[in-house]
Amino acid sequence: MPTDQAAITQAENGPGALNSPNVKKRSKFIKEIKRNAAFYLMLLPGVIILIINNYLPMIGVLIPFKDYRYDVNKGFFGSLFSSEFVGWKNFEFLFRSPDALTATINTVVYNIVFMALDLIVPITLAILMSEMWNQKRANTYQTLMFFPFFISWIAVSYVVYAFFCNAGFFNKTILPLFGLDSVDYYSEPSRWPAIIIFNHLWHYTGYNMIIFIASIAGIGSEYYEAAALDGATKWQQARYVTLPMLKTTAVILTLLAVGRIFNGDFDLFYNVPKHVQQLNETTSILDTFVYNQLQTIRDVGMSSAAGIYQAIVGCVVVFISNLVVRKVDPDSALF
Repeated sequence: MPTDQAAITQAENGPGALNSPNVKKRSKFIKEIKRNAAFYLMLLPGVIILIINNYLPMIGVLIPFKDYRYDVNKGFFGSLFSSEFVGWKNFEFLFRSPDALTATINTVVYNIVFMALDLIVPITLAILMSEMWNQKRANTYQTLMFFPFFISWIAVSYVVYAFFCNAGFFNKTILPLFGLDSVDYYSEPSRWPAIIIFNHLWHYTGYNMIIFIASIAGIGSEYYEAAALDGATKWQQARYVTLPMLKTTAVILTLLAVGRIFNGDFDLFYNVPKHVQQLNETTSILDTFVYNQLQTIRDVGMSSAAGIYQAIVGCVVVFISNLVVRKVDPDSALF
């Protein structure tokens, strides 16, 4: 009578059981686990954090369809399942609210402008930096331009306020030089798109420039040598060699940005304008709208409806954009 496990399995399932594909796969999987046990143990904390932070909160997709009322005795999950189901009511409020429409338009328009400038300005600067003869000086410039990326928007908001408040640098120093009257910037919404765009570029240009500099560094020198032998100037080398080589990087970054076209930089749009209500016409985006709604009406369902609306539309836009890119240039597509 067989005593080992393999013999028992063979006796129970027939002579060919040990050679079946399922048994082989199971045996291979077990060996893989034993061989790399230390690596899987190192991976385990990250997997646990991923499940807790990314997958458990997905139960929250039910909130937009409920009139969520928190009950201390039931806790979050008990309150979620016991709250009244209201269907699309929260979404109806979102689409009927004029403030939501303004926030949506602002979010999309700002992101389109940001996508364009986040390509044009960093690519231009990256090409200029890579062509500088003195690379030590170029590295210094890159560091100085990259530094704003690490500065908190809270700190930036106070600097902006020091410039544009009624007793600020512009009203007390710059405008009098040109004989102009002082301007109450924090009550004139029309002046803030330029301020917002400038602060976005100041904050993110250095980071985006580093990405393109790294891409330029990966271009083989033989391309430039061949272009120089053909008599190409530096401008022509940048136009016919560098820019085409940066196309894939630019397309990928654009696709990633398109996926967030309905999401805005909350810290920028909330902190820099000092969340002044008079400026909402040009500074309100969907993220600040959701936050303000949650703070004023305390309705979690309506705020969650705006959040899931952003996520779904952003996902659809990414798939459509990627499909278009894959039709035109399959090598530049994300998937």
